[in-house]
Amino acid sequence: MSRQEVSIPMPEGGAARAFVFTPATGQGPWPTVLFFMDGPGIRPALFEMGERLAGAGYYVLMPDFFWRIGAYPPVDVAKVFSDPDARRDLFQRLMGSTSPQKAMADTGVFLAWLDRQPQADARRIGTTGYCMGGGFSLRAAGTYPDRVVACGVFHPANLATDAADSPHLLAPRIKAKVLVAGGDEDAGFDDAQCERLAKALKAAGVDAEVGIYRGAKHGYAPTDMPVYDREAAERHWRELLALFDATLKAPQPA
Repeated sequence: MSRQEVSIPMPEGGAARAFVFTPATGQGPWPTVLFFMDGPGIRPALFEMGERLAGAGYYVLMPDFFWRIGAYPPVDVAKVFSDPDARRDLFQRLMGSTSPQKAMADTGVFLAWLDRQPQADARRIGTTGYCMGGGFSLRAAGTYPDRVVACGVFHPANLATDAADSPHLLAPRIKAKVLVAGGDEDAGFDDAQCERLAKALKAAGVDAEVGIYRGAKHGYAPTDMPVYDREAAERHWRELLALFDATLKAPQPA
């Protein structure tokens, strides 16, 4: 697989770094996936995931949603989860540099950039997101319903809360096929939120599968996470690729 770092100019000034992953053979255009990173940000474990998606036949764009703070070294995930100061820096400096509103504005820029890439078939987009990015993935499906046709959401948090901008309130706008798989015993996305989200999507007529991977903790998918769960991660790959294959690789209507 090929990985290329690109720089995407942003309307508010500056540029966002992003990474493009493409299949090892062929010239495209390939069906396109927008990858929403998790809280620890861009790092080798996410590159592994982008490469795996590209290996399955997809053009993958992985933007750095922390672009506003400038360059930063890859987060040492083990240190973040064992060092209170490192964890505080993650939440305040990195994650504090974005927000759902900023992320959706950024997403619009990234979609426009994809439209200009000859190797990307960006007429129909698949999204996948993890942790923080899980909420962004679902929000993207509701914010850009005419672009996103498949939406994967894995070990997310706060998808169906009492907040005025809770992602589940976007359900009536979503046209994508949606797959949500939470982590077990996760206070950020517990059984009550899972049920609330499922009901909202069903009421809106969204084709959705919403559940929790029992026994797998929040953060089960990236290989560098302390709670990485190979069985759950591989299940996520099977279900995500089935979702994308059924939507992004399906013949487009004339």
